This record gives sequence, C-alpha cells and structure tokens, in this order.
Amino acid sequence: MAQQTQQRRRYDSSLRRERAAQTRERIVDAGLQLAHERPVWDWRALTIRAAAQRAGVSERTIYRHFPGEREFHDAVMQRLEEQAGVALESLRLEDVAGAAARVFAHVSSFPMVPRTPPLDPTLTATDQRRRASLLNAVGPAADGWPEADRRMTAGMLDVLWSVMSYERLVAAWELTPEQATTAITWVIGLIETAIREGQAPAVASG
Repeated sequence: MAQQTQQRRRYDSSLRRERAAQTRERIVDAGLQLAHERPVWDWRALTIRAAAQRAGVSERTIYRHFPGEREFHDAVMQRLEEQAGVALESLRLEDVAGAAARVFAHVSSFPMVPRTPPLDPTLTATDQRRRASLLNAVGPAADGWPEADRRMTAGMLDVLWSVMSYERLVAAWELTPEQATTAITWVIGLIETAIREGQAPAVASG
C-alpha cells in the first residue's frame, strides 16, 4: 500500500511538472505572437497582462513562471534567438556574417516601421540628397554593375555615414568620437577598395 502511494505521488509530481512546462510554453508562445505583431524594436505591447489574455491564463499564473516582466521578456528573446538560429554566447568571427543574415531573415517577418518620427522637410531633403550623391559617387567605379549591386553598395555607405551608427559606437560601445570616426572611415575605405577591385556585393557573397 505504501509503495502504491509513493508511486502515485511520483506520478502526480511528474504530471504537475509536465503541465507546468506546457503552461510556460503557452505563455512564451503568446509572447512570441505579441512580439511578431509589432516592429522588432517595439516591445511596449509585450506586457504580462497582454500575454495572459493571449495565452488564456491569469496574470498570477504567469508570475508563477516569471518573477517579472523582464524575465518574461528574456524568455521570449531566447526563443526568438533560437528561431533565428543564433547563439550569441558561442559566436565566432567566421559566424558573424551568417548570423547577421539569419537575424535579418527572421526580422523580415516582423512589421517594418521606421524607428524615428517623420523628419523636418529640410532634413528629409538633405537625406535624399545624400543618398543620391552616394549613388552618383559609386556609379563611375561600379560601371556595368547591376542596379541592385550599386544600390546595396551605396546603401552600406549610407548606413556607415549615418549619425545613428556614429552615436551607437559612442554610446553603446563607449568609443571616443575619434575612435568611432576611425572605425567608420576604416570600413568605408574597405568598401571603396572592394568597389575599385570589382567586388560587387552579389559576387562577394557568392
């Protein structure tokens, strides 16, 4: 009789763990659904309340699995990284390009909404002029390249020239303004060399 009771307890404990794991999975899946409904950079709607409603559980149930919203967000991010096939902790130099490609492929499934509000008309016109000037600058050296290759190349120069790129190097990477400028102009120089050597993006990626 005692043995049957012990076996029953083990079964009940195993069943509870299985159900708890299923509930946690449903909560994380709800978070993934909510995340995919917003731009990849906007998680304001990814709340405990919204996840509870989407998963069909109470907010108290979610707090049994996650101490707070940060831990819930971490679990969703871990799943997103798994879906994208990216393991940041084991990233090697030779993995960076492939990892970036997988991340961008995954991000393409999210709504594409600009991060910044509409620019002042003068700033918008200046941005258009800069992009046109970069296409013109690339043109002579990339004569004969397909239009898509020229646009990819000019687009990369535009990203590097962007103040947002400079600000990220200074703010997130804690580089000095001089170091940030050196890093950006170094990569611009590498792209210029590739253009002059006829290494179009499509050729290089192949």
